[in-house]
Amino acid sequence: MILAAFRPDSADLPLLLHVAGALLLVGAMVAATACLLLAWRARDPGDTAGLTRLGWRTILYGVLPSFILMRGAGQWVASEEGLDGEDVSLDWLDIGFLVGDGGLLLLVITMILVGITARRQGRTPGRLGIGGRIGTVLAVILLAALLLAVWAMSAKPI
Repeated sequence: MILAAFRPDSADLPLLLHVAGALLLVGAMVAATACLLLAWRARDPGDTAGLTRLGWRTILYGVLPSFILMRGAGQWVASEEGLDGEDVSLDWLDIGFLVGDGGLLLLVITMILVGITARRQGRTPGRLGIGGRIGTVLAVILLAALLLAVWAMSAKPI
């Protein structure tokens, strides 16, 4: 009975960095999304402004660096394992690359919208505007896509 399979030594460090980046990314995205959803529901304008600012800072200082770590280390793992060629077709890997590449676009749009909203909230606190609400919806979509990618990369169902 085999208890564990050993991976080649050259892929250990990039895989560790990729998994660590993915876990940090999902955790930071949960925190940022929770802040934005609470800001949407807040009744006090001061609470809305504070939660929006906290959500934006979480995206800027938590989500973005962990996304860069996850994506960079994922590409490193793919090149070490020989999975970055044209002839390789693994559905779980395609899902990971799709969420990684498409997620960057969603992340940048979310950062811009939430950043503008946080700046406006800092000057005149009030309800979460349409930009903040669109940014919150995009954050929820990105979080769902990240959870799908984590499931696909860990379970490898297809």
